[in-house]
Amino acid sequence: MRRFLRPGHDPVRERLKRDLFQFNKTVEHGFPHQPSALGYSPFLRLMAIGTRSGAIKLYGAPGVEFMGLHEENNTVMQIHFLPDQCQLVTLLDDNSLHLWSLKQHGGASELREEHRFTLKGPPGSPPSATQVTAVLPHSSREVLYLGTESGNIFVVELPSFRVLEDRTISPEAVLQRIPEDNCNRRSCELVEALREHPKNPDQILIGYSRGLIVLWDLQNNKATHHFLGSQQLENLYWQRDGSKFISCHYDGSYSQWPVSSDNRQPEPLENTVPYGPFPCKAISKIYWQTTKNGLPYIIFQGGMPRASYGDRHSISVIHGSQQTAFDFTSRVIDFFIIFSSDPAAEFDDPSALVVLAEEELVVIDLKSAGWPAVHPPYLASLHCSAITCSHHVSNIPLKLWERIISAGSKQNIHYSSMPWPIDGGTNIAPDPPQRDLLLTGHEDGTVRFWDASGVCLHLLYKLSTVRVFLTDADPNDNMNTLGEDEWPPLRKVGTFDPYSDDPRLGIQKIYLCKYSGYLAVAGTAGQVLVMELNDEDAEHVVDHAEADLLQDQEGYRWKGHEKLKTREGPVRFEAGFQPFVLVQCQPPAVVTSLALHSEWKLVAFGTSHGFGLFDHQQKRLVFVKCTLHPSDQLALEGPLSRVKSLKKSLRQSFRRIRRSRVSSRKRRGGGGNASEVQEANAKFDQDALQEMELAPVQRKIEARSAEDSFTGFVRTLYFADTFLRDSSRHCPSLWAGTNGGTVYAFCLRVPPAERRMDEPVRAEQAKEIQLMHRAPVVGILVLDGRSTPLPEPLEVAHDLSKSPDMQGSHQLLVVSEEQFKVFTLPKVSSKLKLKLTALEGCRVRKVTVANFGSCKTDDYSENDLAVLTNLGDIQIISLPFLKLQIRYPCIRKEDVSGIASCVFTKYGQGFYLISPSEFERFSLSTKWLVEPRCIVDMPEVTSNNHVHNKSGTENAARKSSPGDYGEDERKSGRLMEHALLNDEKVLKEIQSTLEGGR
Repeated sequence: MRRFLRPGHDPVRERLKRDLFQFNKTVEHGFPHQPSALGYSPFLRLMAIGTRSGAIKLYGAPGVEFMGLHEENNTVMQIHFLPDQCQLVTLLDDNSLHLWSLKQHGGASELREEHRFTLKGPPGSPPSATQVTAVLPHSSREVLYLGTESGNIFVVELPSFRVLEDRTISPEAVLQRIPEDNCNRRSCELVEALREHPKNPDQILIGYSRGLIVLWDLQNNKATHHFLGSQQLENLYWQRDGSKFISCHYDGSYSQWPVSSDNRQPEPLENTVPYGPFPCKAISKIYWQTTKNGLPYIIFQGGMPRASYGDRHSISVIHGSQQTAFDFTSRVIDFFIIFSSDPAAEFDDPSALVVLAEEELVVIDLKSAGWPAVHPPYLASLHCSAITCSHHVSNIPLKLWERIISAGSKQNIHYSSMPWPIDGGTNIAPDPPQRDLLLTGHEDGTVRFWDASGVCLHLLYKLSTVRVFLTDADPNDNMNTLGEDEWPPLRKVGTFDPYSDDPRLGIQKIYLCKYSGYLAVAGTAGQVLVMELNDEDAEHVVDHAEADLLQDQEGYRWKGHEKLKTREGPVRFEAGFQPFVLVQCQPPAVVTSLALHSEWKLVAFGTSHGFGLFDHQQKRLVFVKCTLHPSDQLALEGPLSRVKSLKKSLRQSFRRIRRSRVSSRKRRGGGGNASEVQEANAKFDQDALQEMELAPVQRKIEARSAEDSFTGFVRTLYFADTFLRDSSRHCPSLWAGTNGGTVYAFCLRVPPAERRMDEPVRAEQAKEIQLMHRAPVVGILVLDGRSTPLPEPLEVAHDLSKSPDMQGSHQLLVVSEEQFKVFTLPKVSSKLKLKLTALEGCRVRKVTVANFGSCKTDDYSENDLAVLTNLGDIQIISLPFLKLQIRYPCIRKEDVSGIASCVFTKYGQGFYLISPSEFERFSLSTKWLVEPRCIVDMPEVTSNNHVHNKSGTENAARKSSPGDYGEDERKSGRLMEHALLNDEKVLKEIQSTLEGGR
């Protein structure tokens, strides 16, 4: 009966799977892709960023993050927080308005969309009549003022979004109050800016695109003042006391206007073109900030001379004799100033300038001398140079962690020491259970070390490999140096730099040993660097060695790029990871696989031509193995070559189609002997099928030809101490898997520690396994006598893992793109296999061993395989029986770069790039979950007409329908009443009050 049981229906196992596995996309790390809008609430001290894809993200103190997504996926054009509220309004490019609220649910705050609304004009009116160009949330918290392209200003009630038609401010009403000789109908077209008077909420400043500015009295519905600018208006800003305002214009000028008590038309106090007299670009936004010392801060975007600096993205800060134009490497989206938000304060006293550029967030400390940048705790520009690879290391020892942070702190001495100024909300997530590192390799030859322990992906340290090589750029060049008399006074800020001096510097593989501090880094031009951690700056010679992977081959000629030239003599390195040996592969092809064994002091590397083993203690090459097939001509062209033959790839495709047709005809019409063989094979297959308990329908795997290109491409390398020659003695070994389905195994003889420097490491090929279907080998794993994966190097020595079982027989797991196969060791006989069951061409792209712990008990955990396929699915497969446990859709199958960038962690989490600048973090485990959990409370409001000590939930409940949260409020009210009546002090006060009243 056992053969008729359907697999996967053991109730105990099903319950256990629910305790072990759960898929969640938890948080997005990095910088939002294609940001389009910026907002800030000085009341909540929260910042909001909108994107072109319709996402909206809120950030406060480190760990305080919220995300929302508009259903329309339209570009977010504007973001406005409602005054003294846990609410904000977004304007999309389809002219729709959306009201969002921060509400408390389950002990934490959540961002929810409350209402949506599109302003509609009368029938037959053009779209410009209601196209919103300016939004003003009024301090009364009851209405929004919406300026449009037609010049009309509509008043919309909150939160219902009902248009109050009787309060509309039309161009005709404005023109009635202005002398005819000063204006005409076109003067009131397109509302560019709306600003509320800082001292009188009954007055708003209306700025029209053609230069007319009107101060409008809301109570009496009339214009009290009008101001005529001579240039096209870009923006307006009130000074703190309301006596003056600033206008900025298209010609690169700004003007200061007094607001007098009489109704006469004033002239501007001053009209300034800061970078004149030649034609300048528009000043699109301006701030005028007052200070105690009397000298204001004038901060504006743009205004650069058109001819010489028209392509610069700048924001200028002027304070007395100090003037700096901060120069950004990507377009400035928007900016705001953090200043005193206390209404009773006499001065603004700005503290920080926050700039959202297209590729990064930059914060400038305005309090410190020289106006240095502030190191951001989140929103890191991951793609400051394009990410080429990534590597995750879990559970970093404290000593190594502190040494990396120390090296990083020496790099950050030019950053400001001011605390992060955007600090709203409270992070209530539990502290991370361990210290995790995410290492990213970049196109410019750098490796960045990120703290991936919690919600905030924070840069700890940056390593550059450029100093080892001779490049066109001098690493000592300082792009920020300015001549004393240079004008405009430009200063480069930010870290985004998309240009690489040499594409050969790109990092392709990274391997860090967390126990020894050794780091191996491999690049695009066949360079392999082995480094060790040094706490001090040092100057030393980097030893060189060459590994000729074509040593016994004739007739091959490398057509790709040349190797990088190295520096001769001693090289000075900063504190941190410092290279001590360079292995150069020849030909200098991309390094495709890398493995480091810090206990044996060995590093293995592979390219499209073969693989090699290097002893980095003796600094000696142990061996190289060429894996090239005679047809592998494409492997000699290199990734940067432009001579790949389209004809050849088409010819190979047709050959594969022809072979598959011929083989299918043979199967259908073979002779008697063939049919007997076919019957025998069918019987064997049937027995195997019953052995596997009626597995699901499996896709037939078609064998590939050895003539297919890139068969020698080395996909994976693996060190193991296992039984390779016989079952009585185990020895160190190196395993390599290729694109052509071949697995090579080498026995290694590593001298004992006392003779390690005297005797050489020796290697001898012991096995060669050719998979019948020739699918690329993407993973190799050895299981010990307990069917447990072998521990990492030095893991047992540090008492962080049990010693492997060397008594029972070991097993070899080979993972190809199309199947999983278990062999016995040392005989290498097939024991068990699992084919992928997808019918639509499913192939393995990434595989790793992950440890899954039960969320119900700390006593149970198990090791399973986490597998990512080319369809974007993640499958969890049990060890050692290769049973599919569960499947989750994770990444869109069209997102090829996302699938290629995915990296798993040791405890069932993962990261993949959802854009060039953002990692999506996901979890497969019920126990290991890193996600934002935070709360935003309403601060106290000091003005008389506002409510005191009100939480975001209570405020949202007042705004929403009575039934939404009424039950929660009644419960909290009863609890508070019960608590008060049980408090003796409160009862005594009530009693004394009553007695006093009598």
